[in-house]
Amino acid sequence: MAIVDLKVPSPGESITEVVIARWLKNTGDIVEKDEPLAEIDSDKATLTLNAEESGKIEVLAKEGDTVKVGQTVVKIDTSFKPEGKSKEKSEDKKEEKTESKKEESKPEAKKEVSISSATNKESKQETGGDKKETYATGTPSIAAAKIMAENNIKPAQLNGNGKDGRITKQDVLAALSNGLPNASKVLSNGWQGGRDKERIKMTSLRKVVAKRLVAVKNETAMLTTFNEVDMSAIYDIRNRYKDKFKEAYGTNVGFMSFFTKAVCEALFHFPAVNGMIDGEEIVHNKYCDIGIAVSAPKGLMVPVLRNAELMSLADIEKGIKELAIKARDGKLTIPEMEGGTFTITNGGVFGSMMSTPIINPPQSAILGMHNVVERPMAVNGQVLIRPMMYVALSYDHRIIDGRESVGFLVKVKEMLENPSRILFGGKLPEEILLGL
Repeated sequence: MAIVDLKVPSPGESITEVVIARWLKNTGDIVEKDEPLAEIDSDKATLTLNAEESGKIEVLAKEGDTVKVGQTVVKIDTSFKPEGKSKEKSEDKKEEKTESKKEESKPEAKKEVSISSATNKESKQETGGDKKETYATGTPSIAAAKIMAENNIKPAQLNGNGKDGRITKQDVLAALSNGLPNASKVLSNGWQGGRDKERIKMTSLRKVVAKRLVAVKNETAMLTTFNEVDMSAIYDIRNRYKDKFKEAYGTNVGFMSFFTKAVCEALFHFPAVNGMIDGEEIVHNKYCDIGIAVSAPKGLMVPVLRNAELMSLADIEKGIKELAIKARDGKLTIPEMEGGTFTITNGGVFGSMMSTPIINPPQSAILGMHNVVERPMAVNGQVLIRPMMYVALSYDHRIIDGRESVGFLVKVKEMLENPSRILFGGKLPEEILLGL
């Protein structure tokens, strides 16, 4: 019998311990090589612990335990092989195939007959037919249960008027048309009126985020400057070319790509905004690694687009989409989140109208986007309705002066309102022509 010790791998430099977030397998399970066994939370990312060999496992740590890097958390007995398991799977697949073939061979008419017969049985039971059956109070009928599932209605929200308090189809339809009759029981929003509390242990990622945010407030001279952007030009481009763009590149053209390109051009003109403090030195980065703040199930993450100044709009959209999917699935790696010279966060997707974003250290500035609202604006002496967005730049006043911060944000505004500027170093085509 050969036993293999599975140890916690190192998630990254300077990380000495991790938390067992969730076990995907239990003691006694027979697994295959490279099969995921657990999810591990570190200070920077969520990782997957995979089996190094096939065999029967013994779990040595519990969910929520903090374990050291290099600690043995699983033992694998390689004398057990997952052959029986694979056979069962293949047999199950065969059964599923045969069942699906049988179902496909049945004519649709029979399905309709079975449904109508079930409905007839149901109506007989509810109206007190010959066949007497009793049901628990609040049990929905077949038809009622289907409608309740489609509209996300719970049995506790309804009063059953059928036999023995059973919920009928008519009860559900009446609730949908007149409002839930049992609203006092659920208070319409899910609160039950109790006094219970729930304590949840903070994840390693949330602890680190909390410490970093407090450190930023305490260790930087952070200020925020605001401006507003007329999004009409970008809306016009998107409306005219969205179909061709998706056909050519397989992705939609969004606001983030325009903002990323505008930021890269503005950083060229105001390099201090792209810098950071390192001890008693100021580091000016000669490239744009743009962090894109993404809301993931386990917290805020900031994956980085490397050398965004060299990327096209399509490359940026594809890159953001790929990183967002990884963040949602918990598959972002630490190298994908390390570094970054400037960050963009889009609170507008959640409906935010105005905010003061917090700097992502060791960076010196962050741009906050917000929702687009149609507002009356004075344009050439006329009042016109325009789609407007407030933008906010939070910056570290130790390295960035007010002139640079305001000038940077104005430059971003100018390029977004005249997108052709992005192609000509922040200038209009006619300015290039005139040599201005």
